Amino acid sequence: MKGIKSIIAVLCVSMGLGSCGMSNAAKGGMIGGAAGGAAGSAIGAGIGALAGGKHGAKIGAAIGAGVGVAAGGTAGALIGKKMDRAKAAAQAVENAQVTMVKDVNGLDAVKVTFDNGILFKQGKAELQAAAKTSLQNFASKVLNVYTDCDVTIRGFASSEGSEATNLTVSQNRANSVKNYLTGSCSVSSAQIKETSGLGENPDYLIRDANGNELKEASRRVEVYLYASEAMIKAANEGTLK
Repeated sequence: MKGIKSIIAVLCVSMGLGSCGMSNAAKGGMIGGAAGGAAGSAIGAGIGALAGGKHGAKIGAAIGAGVGVAAGGTAGALIGKKMDRAKAAAQAVENAQVTMVKDVNGLDAVKVTFDNGILFKQGKAELQAAAKTSLQNFASKVLNVYTDCDVTIRGFASSEGSEATNLTVSQNRANSVKNYLTGSCSVSSAQIKETSGLGENPDYLIRDANGNELKEASRRVEVYLYASEAMIKAANEGTLK
């Protein structure tokens, strides 16, 4: 893990059943009938946690019930298939390593790590050349294709420097990624719902097997994709492709 330069992108599937080895489409098809309401509540919470901030709360409240309906039968399977394709698109990005993970609510998600991805120098928020290349590929193969996914961007810092400074620089890093995606990569600003900086929170620092911080890797940005209201509406209407 040492020396890895990383950007993490999580494509959140609006389903929470089954093992990581099961496709999202299969899980979507399993959720139905009376389980719809409960699934909607859980998924709404998951979306809120991923999005963070006031937008996360708004999304969780606004579409939780809608997801509960979408999670049943055909609609859930349509969302699952769409997110499976988004996952495959991320896997096709050069230098990307893709693994299944769980979000904070136990929902399935996908983590994409780029060997030459978004890294920053100490105390800086300017994107390096390799980071720009990774963002261009990610935008062209994923974000600009799956435009009905909402996006949240989170910035992080290493433990070097003061807590206040690192909180500011982590926010600036998230903003730098958003500005590059919307400015140079033609990603719609409306697709990016939230940008936030989490500073040097110990829970989010990147460490090696011995517990030592990998400070370069800690200076990163994470991008989250999750089903938008438009995607859920299309799934409910049977028009999602």
